[in-house]
Amino acid sequence: MAKKIAVVLFNLGGPDQTDSIKPFLFNFFMDKNIIGAPLPIRYLLAKWISITRSKGEALDAYAQLGGKSPLLENTRVQAQALERSLERDFDGDIRCFISMRYWHPNSKTTAKQVQDWGPDKIILIPLYPQFSTTTSYSSFEDWDKSCQKIGLTGIETAALCCYPFQSGFVGASADLINHAWQKAAKSGHKMRLLFSAHGLPEKIIEKGDPYQWQCEESARRIAEATGIKDLDWQICYQSRVGPLEWIKPSTDEALEKAAADGVGVLVYPHAFVSEHVETLVEIEDEYRGKAEKLGIPYFDRVPTVSTHPKFIVGLKELVLQLAGQSGIVSFEGGPICPAGAKRCCQRQPYSKEFFEEIHA
Repeated sequence: MAKKIAVVLFNLGGPDQTDSIKPFLFNFFMDKNIIGAPLPIRYLLAKWISITRSKGEALDAYAQLGGKSPLLENTRVQAQALERSLERDFDGDIRCFISMRYWHPNSKTTAKQVQDWGPDKIILIPLYPQFSTTTSYSSFEDWDKSCQKIGLTGIETAALCCYPFQSGFVGASADLINHAWQKAAKSGHKMRLLFSAHGLPEKIIEKGDPYQWQCEESARRIAEATGIKDLDWQICYQSRVGPLEWIKPSTDEALEKAAADGVGVLVYPHAFVSEHVETLVEIEDEYRGKAEKLGIPYFDRVPTVSTHPKFIVGLKELVLQLAGQSGIVSFEGGPICPAGAKRCCQRQPYSKEFFEEIHA
């Protein structure tokens, strides 16, 4: 087993100042995994969306957070917690690095840091519990390109594709929900738990992306793990952008149904593990405001797993598991997705061919 391991944590990234909002959005919408149009069209769309949103809703959202995203800072705290936990159980030298997909520190910067440190092995851990070509795969692909550019090649690499119902993640989620549920129970209102995940266009799912199945299955497992008797829960999807049809029900629709049913709502963003604009503004502010307008009698947001001890221990166990493996593996080792999930990356090795074939 390697004695010097670099653990690279992947996350989305976010603007670090108001002037970064537009280039951050441009980088996001230029990703062919997000917008699959040919390059010239994708460039024009990314340019138009980044200009309009950076002057409108995105500007307003980040203004509520002091003009920047807290995601990098929150990810650093998670990386530090994971590194401390690993140091207690790993017989060797292990260090955590952060690679943000659409802003700094980007994959090229982080790959150079890893190269300078000189590990025997690299372990890639996306901070996305559920796999999607738009998140984890996109980060793998971007990392591979950066490593090729700087010559960080020939080092054994293990990549974790997903952990949608890994015990640490599920346990931490259940603990947080139970705490919020007990608080809500004091209100005397009948409650409903909404698992709100980031949405995707339906066409991405139709091409075989396993994200929706993994989100629904992880919600079911977490709901069971809470142990709450007769728990009323539902999954929904937030953050729709553009004119395409997105997977349903939307979080807006779920709130409307809760209002019609006369129940209070707890919203748990189970596809996010770190607080950022979509939890702190979209859920905490926008959906709370909608709930008030709809007359929903109780509304609260369950925090993300962040540095919950069970989640950090779960990540540590995954890293130690991957220390003895190579290629792309799930938290269970082999494929977990149904046969129809053609874009499940477990069905192909982590290789140049993998990056070429997944878009075929």
